[in-house]
Amino acid sequence: MKTSSVIARERGTDLLTVRDLHVEGFSDERWHPIVRGVDFSLKRGEVLGLIGESGAGKSTIGLAAMGYAKPGCRITRGSVLFDGVDLLSMSEARRRRLRGSRIAYVAQSAAAWFNPAHRLLDQTVETAVAHGIASRGEANRDAVELYKRLQLPQPETIGFRYPHQVSGGQLQRAMTAMAMACRPDLIVFDEPTTALDVTTQVEVLASIRRVVEDFNTAAIYVTHDLAVVAQMADRIMVLRHGQTVEEAGTRQMLTAPAQEYTRTLWAVRKLAKPEIEARDHILTIDNVTAAYAGGVKVLSDVSIRVPRGRTVALVGESGSGKSTLARVVTGLLPAMSGSISFDAQPLPLSLKQRSKDLLRRIQMIYQSPDSALNPRQTVEEVIARPLEFYLGLKGEQRDRRIGELMHMIEMDESFLDRLPGELSGGQKQRICIARALAANPELIICDEVTSALDQIVQEEILKLLIRLQRELGVSYIFITHDIATVRAIADEVVVMHQGKVVEQGPKTEILTSPHAAYTELLLSSVPAMDPDWLTGLLAKRKRQGTLDAAG
Repeated sequence: MKTSSVIARERGTDLLTVRDLHVEGFSDERWHPIVRGVDFSLKRGEVLGLIGESGAGKSTIGLAAMGYAKPGCRITRGSVLFDGVDLLSMSEARRRRLRGSRIAYVAQSAAAWFNPAHRLLDQTVETAVAHGIASRGEANRDAVELYKRLQLPQPETIGFRYPHQVSGGQLQRAMTAMAMACRPDLIVFDEPTTALDVTTQVEVLASIRRVVEDFNTAAIYVTHDLAVVAQMADRIMVLRHGQTVEEAGTRQMLTAPAQEYTRTLWAVRKLAKPEIEARDHILTIDNVTAAYAGGVKVLSDVSIRVPRGRTVALVGESGSGKSTLARVVTGLLPAMSGSISFDAQPLPLSLKQRSKDLLRRIQMIYQSPDSALNPRQTVEEVIARPLEFYLGLKGEQRDRRIGELMHMIEMDESFLDRLPGELSGGQKQRICIARALAANPELIICDEVTSALDQIVQEEILKLLIRLQRELGVSYIFITHDIATVRAIADEVVVMHQGKVVEQGPKTEILTSPHAAYTELLLSSVPAMDPDWLTGLLAKRKRQGTLDAAG
């Protein structure tokens, strides 16, 4: 196989040099600065972490390092020297030949980047075959070897599956295999583990780190989580508003950051809601069992109590049944057996059997505001709809309530005529919260509502939800895979695994040793602010045999 691995790769030699990088984006009928004069360099075999809140320019810089600006953006100044040649001054055709072969990209959501109509193996080998680096037979054999290195199950046959037939963590590793197929000199990882649960994240991080080290590949790792980047990067660059705040070696950055802003990136990890004793229960779930079409059982004898005016966190890895339970509570997936009581009254299991008032009293906020909001509706239209549908408000009364709701979510009325595409991720999630509150509900199900947000915005949203609960007395079921978020918002915790409740109880009880074995696995998988954390965890689990020797 004629990959670029035949090129001499002496670790520590210069590979990428970015100088005075300026990037602009087009909105509101004019160009706005996104990246403002950023400089950095990268050596072969080195990993640079880019960290900062949403809008800091992390992903834009990662793409610019490939000589690429996404639609609506343009690189206006600077140079990007890759192996001594300026990517910005060469032809687009020449840049295209480099991308995929010597420069690769791994996106945040692998599911959105894979073609659902083609098998994983076909997509893994496509670039190597298209660039003439390998024959189809050679590329197929190499793909199997990469699947093995990335700890994918059944590496000889997993490539024959379609994207929807593997888990999120497996798909993310398959995307890394696709990026590595040509043995590139540089890979840009753009938030590759953000949407993964903590146990899957450990496996993906271990696999990525291993394959990068094996092939001495340089990497840019984009993330908003300082603990995650600490496991991957040799150096960390902190960004804000398109400018460099500070840059240092990983250990120095963790132990002695020079800037206060860097310390705020860890704020959500320190947020902890004090527990309040439970009163009566607004929701009671007794021995609920549920299955999807085809009879595949996804919940088995689940029993949970949700105290009025309190927060119950549902935690567990992907596939544990958390979101399925939310669908059962909302009536979108009627339970096969068991019962649910809401406010001491039996709750019809099917959505179609519930009155409009019952629908009003139980609302849901989804993980991705991008898919939850209609891109053609203004903020005002989004919030007005439940006011009209559930409460019959019109005219001045409706407009006055919209203003009150905007005040509740700490946004002013100047946003009312904006479309979702004109809002940041945190602003869009606030609008989703306002829409749920517009129905005047008593129970809100929050399904991973902070998982795609940066640390600073996460803290803002969690503080907002805590304040609204205190002021309105609303109850929350909070679905998450992030233990730090559980500490921040929960009163009680329910741990789920393979459709069953492993344990449940007050937050301090569940998060304090001793734990059930699965709970211990979850808690131990939360990244620590220690660059040796992942190495130590993998070594421990290898000895215990709990992670299949993933490192």
